[in-house]
Amino acid sequence: MILSCALLSALAAIARYLSLEGLNPNIIAFFRLFLALLCMVPWAIHVGVEELKTDKFKLYCFRALISMGALMTWFWAISLMPLAEMTAISFLAPIFTTIGAAVFLKEIVRARRWTATFIGFMGGLIIIRPGIIEMTTGSYITLLGAVFIGISILNIKTLSRTESPNKIVFYMSVLMTPVAFIPALMVWETPDIQYWGWIAAMGPLGVAAHITLVRAYSLGDASAIVPFDFSRLLFAVLIGWIAFGEVADVWTWVGGLVIFSSSVFIVRRESAIKKEKRIKTE
Repeated sequence: MILSCALLSALAAIARYLSLEGLNPNIIAFFRLFLALLCMVPWAIHVGVEELKTDKFKLYCFRALISMGALMTWFWAISLMPLAEMTAISFLAPIFTTIGAAVFLKEIVRARRWTATFIGFMGGLIIIRPGIIEMTTGSYITLLGAVFIGISILNIKTLSRTESPNKIVFYMSVLMTPVAFIPALMVWETPDIQYWGWIAAMGPLGVAAHITLVRAYSLGDASAIVPFDFSRLLFAVLIGWIAFGEVADVWTWVGGLVIFSSSVFIVRRESAIKKEKRIKTE
């Protein structure tokens, strides 16, 4: 999980650099997916058609739709706001997962989890401070992206029960790349040769980041894995400072910690409930 967080932060830094250099986020997102697909093709050829068969295709299509929204909002947000601030707000994702589970999956969410959810939202307000500082477009886009990521977390947990991490990443690349090409084509401009090295790096970085992420959730309980997600903020602050001279203010740290603490409580509470149910059935 820590390796995944480091890779995701590096990927975000490359995307921010390219956007600051004038490359449209739609084009960056397309290259991210297309190059990831190219990286996965040798694996697909190696394992063969039989290994790629799945009875979860509808679930893959749903995840592709949600992940497309998450990816596009993520790249647009990166182009509009500092890495640390965007990363801190993205910690709202598990909270949106809880809301989605209650609204769409009809799960019973009790008082303690709703309280933690409310505290998490307060953490988000600490960072963006509406009414005190002006809400930016980047803040709104990041919040929307956190909703998409929250729903995607539910999907990953479901798929990883039966599907391998490589297969999950492969199908996402196959399904999302053609969709991403449409908005990229509308604003297309061929990047200058000086940027192609950074663009090429996004493919393997993206594949490695998401394979390690899915593998982390498949190897351990979510309650044990999620706390390490906070390392994303540490990596984002470090890279943002070294690469872009961005310094995170104290409110980003405080809000990020509040959001993350509430997210950890929610995941641990969910894990405890599942264990209680398993003990009762046994």
